Amino acid sequence: MTRKLFVTTALPYANANFHIGHIMEYTQADIWVRFQRMMGNEVHFVCADDAHGAPIMIAAEKAGKTPQQFVADIASGRKQYLDGFHINFDNWHTTDGQENHELSKEIYRALRANELIAVKTIEQFFDPQKSMFLPDRFIKGECPKCGAKDQYGDSCEVCGAVYAPTELKNPFSVLTGATPVMKSSEHYFFKLSDPRCVEFLEQWTQETGRLQSEVLNKIREWFAKDEDGNGGLGDWDISRDAPYFGIEIPDAPGKYFYVWLEAPVGYLASLKNYFGKIGKDFDAFMKDESTEQIHFIGKDITYFHTLFWPAMLHFSGRKTPNHVFVHGFLTVNGGEKMSKSRGTGLDPMKYLSLGMNPEWLRYYLAAKLNSKVEDVDFNPEDFAARVNSDLVGKFINIASRAAGFLSKRFDGQLSADVGVEGRALLDGLRAHKATVVELYETREFGKVLREIMALADRVNEFVDQNKPWELAKQEGKDQVLQDVCTVCIEAFRLLSLYLKPVLPALVAKVESFLQIAPLSFDDADRALGAHRIGGYEHLLQRVDPKMLEALFEPPAPPKVVPGGEDLAPEIKIDDFAKVDLRIAKIVKAELVEGSDKLLRLTLDVGEGRLRNVFSGIRSAYQPEQLEGKLTVMVANLAPRKMKFGVSEGMVLAASHADEKVNPGIYVLEPFPGAQPGMRVR
Repeated sequence: MTRKLFVTTALPYANANFHIGHIMEYTQADIWVRFQRMMGNEVHFVCADDAHGAPIMIAAEKAGKTPQQFVADIASGRKQYLDGFHINFDNWHTTDGQENHELSKEIYRALRANELIAVKTIEQFFDPQKSMFLPDRFIKGECPKCGAKDQYGDSCEVCGAVYAPTELKNPFSVLTGATPVMKSSEHYFFKLSDPRCVEFLEQWTQETGRLQSEVLNKIREWFAKDEDGNGGLGDWDISRDAPYFGIEIPDAPGKYFYVWLEAPVGYLASLKNYFGKIGKDFDAFMKDESTEQIHFIGKDITYFHTLFWPAMLHFSGRKTPNHVFVHGFLTVNGGEKMSKSRGTGLDPMKYLSLGMNPEWLRYYLAAKLNSKVEDVDFNPEDFAARVNSDLVGKFINIASRAAGFLSKRFDGQLSADVGVEGRALLDGLRAHKATVVELYETREFGKVLREIMALADRVNEFVDQNKPWELAKQEGKDQVLQDVCTVCIEAFRLLSLYLKPVLPALVAKVESFLQIAPLSFDDADRALGAHRIGGYEHLLQRVDPKMLEALFEPPAPPKVVPGGEDLAPEIKIDDFAKVDLRIAKIVKAELVEGSDKLLRLTLDVGEGRLRNVFSGIRSAYQPEQLEGKLTVMVANLAPRKMKFGVSEGMVLAASHADEKVNPGIYVLEPFPGAQPGMRVR
């Protein structure tokens, strides 16, 4: 029976590019999704940017952008990572999309109708310097449970404890460093402590196969109460006060949903957005009892996905997840936390820019992944050894040892029958299909790759025993040579089929070489027979250790200017040449209504038209001081949509590293004789 699967990965926060942890999670899910599709199942694989919250609002403000533009700029860089590592989502959406606004409000209204929303006046941390209530992630201090320092205001990364930010010891504001003060505010709560929620979750979490055993053990701790009845599940604050970038709570002006309420709803919103594009009925799909909802997440967000999320869905009358698959973190060299500054960071884009094959990394990660909540360690020497030994030495070697003889001696024609010994080997490979399928299904990727490589060893033993290179020299052995090489190619096809979820791009090249249709698991049960293959070209390069050295080469230490700001990392002349600096005449300068930092400059850059540029120099200049002056601008900077209009470049100015200590902004002005449009070289 064909399964209907709705699969997601955790939504990345839209304030930065992907890091290697994202790539590991997406690769794990992508492998599982590709396997399911090869089994003939219906799979819808979606994700979205987690686009709301105070951190994005603050980052956008610093960048001089609207939150929407800030998020859009981050989102525009996602595709190069996903395509680069062959991660094939059906849809990538945003939690700021219309679907998420609507669904979040619908779920909230249903919870409120179910009397699971409470309103309470609480004491909350407030930054007196920033004049705003502080989100959990903008408060740090010492964990109230284990005492670990520098922990965020919602959970401890050391002991895993979950707590209120007001429980932190020695708290401070991440924004300003100030000690936060307590201030009253009316907040909305989801009553997770309600006996109905507790009873439901106790039953839901214990259903066989839904959660991993390690996750269940952790959940038992969260349910537990002490002798005095303290502990257990607590009500969950789901509101935040303005100013805030997010979804406003219905009938509560100035109150917004906390991102952890509406961000997981983004899973549903992305699916609904996708179904809108392909003309599929979202409501019918989600109401279908046979639909399976599956989430891949990291261990740091287990609490939200195994307690709040299923309770929200259940008590709003919606389908709950069938499985929540939790994985560990990615470390390096035996458990060390990755760090760019120490040269132990693995930058995904640097990996690709060095020309490293993305499927090397997919294979290595898969070889380390299993169904448990375990950290995955990246060891450069082990990485090179596994790829070179397994993929090139064992797998690719099978095709390279046989294909040439078939092309040169038999015009690529395979034998219709390969004899008793050959059939026995191939039947043995086919007999492992059920094991391979079971291991993929249960996410035991390390085990399935070991299984496949053990099968590759059998094939290579067959090659060594039959020695096609010697048969080719013997008269009257043409049929035996053709049969042996046919066995090798057929075995190579079966191994390729088994590896396809992990190595989709490589196997696509194999399918082209073999001149066959895209492989599915049904193809394991039938032979190619008297088939003609194409010409063989080398399919995979070995890992060059120099690439790994470059990948983990720490950034050069910054050069220090005495008494000034550290120099930026060294660039080449080609890097500088990409920046088009031009002389510009300031035709007009104006104050910008609603901004105490910006001036609107109208510039003549010698193009026969005028440009509009917003510049953060209002504190240093009056408009009349600038009009008629020449300056220098970056002329080939992409236009940027801001709250006040579109900015078409950047005017250059100098300032001290710490403007609070050494205030002052100095717009660059060229010597007399320079003309608008001249290039600065």
